[in-house]
Amino acid sequence: MIDYNKLSPMMKHYFSIKKQYPDCIILYRLGDFYEMFFDDAIKASKILDIALTGRDCGLEERAPMCGVPFHAVDAYIPKLLNAGEKVAICEQLSDPKASKGMVERGVVRVITPGTITESEMLEDGSNNYLLSVFNSQENFGLSWVDLSTGELKTTKINADDIDSLKELILFINPSEIIGNEKSTNVINNLNITNMNMLPKAQKYYEYSFELENAKKSILQFFNAKSLKALDLEKEDIIISSLGGLIEYLTNTQKIQLKHVKTPDVLREMNKMFLDFNTVRNLELLESFTERTKKGSLLGLLDKTKTSMGARAIKKAILEPFTKASTINNRLDAIEEHINLKDNINLLTNELSKISDIERLCTKIAYNSINPRECRSLLQSLFAIANIKEYMSKYASKSNINIFKKLQPLHSLSNMLNDALIDSPPLLARDGGFIKKGFHPELDKYKSIQKDAKKWLAEYEAKEKYKTGLKTLKIGYNKVFGYYLEVSKSFINQVPSYYDRRQTLSNSERYITAELKEMEENILTAEEKVLEIELEIFDNIKKVLNDNISILQENAKAIAELDVLISLTIVAINNNYSKPIINKKIKHLTIKNGRHPVIEDLNNMLNFVPNDTTLDESCSTIIITGPNMGGKSTIMRQVALIVLLAHIGSYVPAEFVETCIFDRIFTRVGASDNLSFGQSTFMVEMSEVTNIINNATKNSLIILDEIGRGTSTLDGLSIAWAVAEYITTTIKSKTLIATHYHELSELENLIDKVKNYHMLISEEKDGISFLYKIARGSTSKSFGVEVAKMAGLKEEIIDRANIILRAIGKEHSAELVNKITLTPHKKSKANIQMEFFDIPSKYTEVETRLMHTDLNNCTPIQALTILNELKKILTEDEYEN
Repeated sequence: MIDYNKLSPMMKHYFSIKKQYPDCIILYRLGDFYEMFFDDAIKASKILDIALTGRDCGLEERAPMCGVPFHAVDAYIPKLLNAGEKVAICEQLSDPKASKGMVERGVVRVITPGTITESEMLEDGSNNYLLSVFNSQENFGLSWVDLSTGELKTTKINADDIDSLKELILFINPSEIIGNEKSTNVINNLNITNMNMLPKAQKYYEYSFELENAKKSILQFFNAKSLKALDLEKEDIIISSLGGLIEYLTNTQKIQLKHVKTPDVLREMNKMFLDFNTVRNLELLESFTERTKKGSLLGLLDKTKTSMGARAIKKAILEPFTKASTINNRLDAIEEHINLKDNINLLTNELSKISDIERLCTKIAYNSINPRECRSLLQSLFAIANIKEYMSKYASKSNINIFKKLQPLHSLSNMLNDALIDSPPLLARDGGFIKKGFHPELDKYKSIQKDAKKWLAEYEAKEKYKTGLKTLKIGYNKVFGYYLEVSKSFINQVPSYYDRRQTLSNSERYITAELKEMEENILTAEEKVLEIELEIFDNIKKVLNDNISILQENAKAIAELDVLISLTIVAINNNYSKPIINKKIKHLTIKNGRHPVIEDLNNMLNFVPNDTTLDESCSTIIITGPNMGGKSTIMRQVALIVLLAHIGSYVPAEFVETCIFDRIFTRVGASDNLSFGQSTFMVEMSEVTNIINNATKNSLIILDEIGRGTSTLDGLSIAWAVAEYITTTIKSKTLIATHYHELSELENLIDKVKNYHMLISEEKDGISFLYKIARGSTSKSFGVEVAKMAGLKEEIIDRANIILRAIGKEHSAELVNKITLTPHKKSKANIQMEFFDIPSKYTEVETRLMHTDLNNCTPIQALTILNELKKILTEDEYEN
């Protein structure tokens, strides 16, 4: 136990801070170091792999201590955060030189995973969200902010719709989650936190979510007169979640967060929501195999030159538009840039000069921007001015919004250019970053500094000549200041007006009245130079702070332009076409479509294009064919082309005409969650359930091999029922790839189902894939042939062919014949599939008994029949 009464005054203050922030590691500023003490030191020394030492603290034993240099702290904080720690920065609030007693210290900021703003700690192309969730009986309110960019969004979800809550949280992908007790309990019971996909939700003060407190926090934070002005009137659940978020930001950041934008309240979704499975299955952000950007749609589309553009194109992929006018405006803008190819190089050249203005705005708000970053901002403003000049020559309706938003801020640019040298230091305290001619008084003191060097050289020469001391030289150190140094062999010749300062082993150091006077002038000049430069820099930062909102508008416009140019470059390089998309279109038509990523990875060589049509006469396509034949590729290809069209991008096809889709759903492959009690089949069925529950007639559904995680009969039954339900009840546009050739019977039973298959070429030595889709179904999977191509032993292949010939045809025909369908003259919604009317082994025994005349059987015949029936009952059901 620590006896707090015996602690030194500084340690008592440390513990008073620790008491206020018990869940944080306290970085306590002492001179040029941030020190950690006691338990914090023991924990941090292990995490940071730094030496654990000790410090006198008033107790008998020294306090455990470790520390990091203040100028290198940004390299250590991420390690603490990654280890699950929060960090409280306890800074020196008074000048140690001017303090008579203990230096005043206080916590100036708490850094948590969701409140990181330092660009050095973040990925350029990704957002870093803090999510706040409030749960009432009826709804969930969600608010999320990226402090590094100022983006703030909020929405609500029905309390019964847990699946949508889960999908939205996965979509946001927050670095930190806070909420009231009720909401954190719900979130932490979802697999997303247990599987380490997301951080565990942390309970925050209940009072911060209370409606009246939340309203006050919001109005004060945004300096708003009413909630109506913020578009939050009558949005109690959203207000509560936002109030909790703002309270958390206020308590941790402790400054006015001027860069945080007013909330974007998501009500009418003008954007397509893509769930986690769709993002993963279509490899939108990363590839399945490498888990890297390469091999993903993002890897293909991202030709951006700015950090804002990199984040914006990622959002464009994850949030496709569902408003035709917005889509077509972007398509028209791309078309305009394609027609003016010469401008692309000019624009990309200027875009590459632009820094991360969004995150620089955050540094301005935090008063942490440095001289070098100010110079980078100046270069960005110069580039924006050049871009605006280029665009003035061609900006039409499609590009006019970007053109209008670009504001070069000439007065700010002129001020920065006049004030800052071309290559300023990183730290303002190092000085020397203000140009000559900007400030007359500063120039005067700099002249004194410059003249002092000349004076010192002349004075040294004069004294050598005057005294005859050949070894005399002028030097300087921080303790004794300027001095005249004379070697021991000449000290007898030192004149009387030399005043001894310091004795060394081989020399003596002296001062003169004349040198002392010049020293005072030089040191005064140095202090005044730094003082004036810091004063000028403070004024620069104030001007920047006044222009945050305009700078953010510039950042937004540059991000959109960067995305447009990136999509234009991709369209030109890959020979994409402009899709036709509007509300009046009710179909999807793709002529000679190509898979954008596969084509790109293979440098456009030998990719086989395919057509696809989904319309009122055919809303469901069932695709059969061998493994490796291209079924999955075509389905993903269709989904990606639709997605690209909704992004407002050109598409890899000769011609595309598409309706507006509200969602894209995919069920592709299998992802075991066995460690969490979910089998492959359970995961598959959960994903199918999500699709069934959320898809509409305006959705696109991609289903690849559903039902394969269970027995053949169960799998076929489920696949058939799902296909039928989607086609007749939901009426989505759907592509289904299957090995259940029996599903091809649906074309004969349901008007809007059509069969397609992947073409192959059968040759003596085996098969070759043509990767072309054609009408009609196929009754063969060619699984044995594919196994042969994979190098499976010949004896196994031969045996497999024998077994296949023996059971294949009979079984397939039998399964279809046993399925009973209700007549299709009924309403499509009332169609029933009587899968469980398939006769079982018991029914077969019953039938045999009914047709056996026991009165005319001999005892031997009766025993024979009984033995046969017993065999039927003990046989396993056929499973493929």
